[in-house]
Amino acid sequence: MIQKEIILLRKELHKHPELSGYEYKTAQRIINFIEKNNPTDIIKNIGGTGIAAIYEFSKEGPTIAIRCELDALPINEENQFAHRSVNDKVSHKCGHDGHMAIVAGLSLWLKEQSFNSGKIILLFQPSEENGKGAERVINDPKFQKLKVDYIFALHNIPQEAMHTVITMDTGFSAEVESCIISLEGKESHTAEPENGINPSQGIAEIINRLSALNNSNPRDNDFAVLTPVHVTMGNPSYGISPSSGELHYTMRTWNSEKLQILKSKIENITSEVSTVQKLDYNIKWLEYFPASRNNRECNKFVTQAADKNKFQISERPYPFKFGEDFGWFTKEYKTAMFGIGAGLNTPPLHNASYDFPDEIIDMGINMFKEVIKIILK
Repeated sequence: MIQKEIILLRKELHKHPELSGYEYKTAQRIINFIEKNNPTDIIKNIGGTGIAAIYEFSKEGPTIAIRCELDALPINEENQFAHRSVNDKVSHKCGHDGHMAIVAGLSLWLKEQSFNSGKIILLFQPSEENGKGAERVINDPKFQKLKVDYIFALHNIPQEAMHTVITMDTGFSAEVESCIISLEGKESHTAEPENGINPSQGIAEIINRLSALNNSNPRDNDFAVLTPVHVTMGNPSYGISPSSGELHYTMRTWNSEKLQILKSKIENITSEVSTVQKLDYNIKWLEYFPASRNNRECNKFVTQAADKNKFQISERPYPFKFGEDFGWFTKEYKTAMFGIGAGLNTPPLHNASYDFPDEIIDMGINMFKEVIKIILK
């Protein structure tokens, strides 16, 4: 049965969310909770505001990291319950408060364990939502010195049956990258557009040609989704034919190879259209999330843990379409990420009315407990 103090921590974290890179008070709340549970050491400021709480046993053995995320989203909370966010336009709408409660809750169990060998690292990573945190953690010498062998993580999945473990043989999430395409022409009077270079035709043609690159079939290895998220051109000044415009896109594929091909096509299309329309252009790439791959050995540990707990397993034939910067860890370490069903009627992730269901905290803790026991025993 889940301990009351873990639920109280979850609600405290939910009430006081912080954005990517600014998780100072969130990190301190985690430290205050874990310090009471006798860790061997707590390493602070990893990759920014990150924390590594370490439980080390007598003999050398496998080092296992259990990772979660510290940051919240720039979304105004619609819920009116007692633990609603007190920070305007910031809230936990991806469940990171619940993920933190699960990983911090492991400290209550770890302080009672007496494994013969090995080391457990409870890793609280900053800046997941903007895709920067995991890379910074990996490149931080404080993390590199820990010499991690395995890294595991979970994500709650709304609209999936509660207490279901969701696994994928190949990977957990998509390769995601965003871009800004900037076009520059020449301003003129709207009465004499021929004296200027209006970017509207270029914008329209680029949108049409990029739309043709979509392949929305998730079972296809060439799966690709290009979503226009923001378009601007000029200003509402009706005597001026504008000179500049921007298109903002997010791209999703199943692998790096396909994403690189897609980026090359975007470059070529933008160049061709700009040449014909006599526009200057620039493409800025940002917010990159590598695909999260599951190591076969680690995935086996996850399914064994689910079996031990007698949880129902749902095997997905392809990854989730969302981005998850856990993919940075999968480039360097043996990793596995799995989902846990958050309930069929739970609002979707990043929805203003979402709240992490406390009923699945115990499930997450038990999954990680079994993974640790399987590896260390």
